[in-house]
Order: sequence, then structure tokens, then C-alpha cells
Amino acid sequence: MKDLIEYIAKALVDAPETVEVTEFGDEEASIIKLKVSKEDLGKVIGKKGRTAKAMRTILSAAAMKVQKRSTLEIIE
Repeated sequence: MKDLIEYIAKALVDAPETVEVTEFGDEEASIIKLKVSKEDLGKVIGKKGRTAKAMRTILSAAAMKVQKRSTLEIIE
């Protein structure tokens, strides 16, 4: 799951080297924290949060495949 979010985020931002993704949790559930530079924060969130919502939807679908729950948090 971590690799999926990292791949999507790096494709969206101007400075892919600043993307940091960390994953916390256990076998049942995980929390994925995404940190990008201030300049790229708007690109990751998108208009009215549409891009962030799409990333969360993709993450949810991928997590269901492995019977797990995942949450995405975007950190400033």
C-alpha cells in the first residue's frame, strides 16, 4: 500500500524527491501518512479535495483485495 501511494504522489508533484510516505499499523488496519513540500500540497489535495479523495478510493480498493483497512493522511 505504501508503494502505491508513493508512486501516485511522485507522479503528481513537481519535486518527487521530497515525497515521504510512512505506514503504521498491524495486519488488520494501517495508516499511511503522506508528506510533500508546501508548494506541492495543492497538487496532492486537488480542487475541493478531489485528488486526495481519488487517492483514498484507490487505496481502499487495493486494501480490500488483501482484506485490510487503510487510511490516508496528508501531512503539511
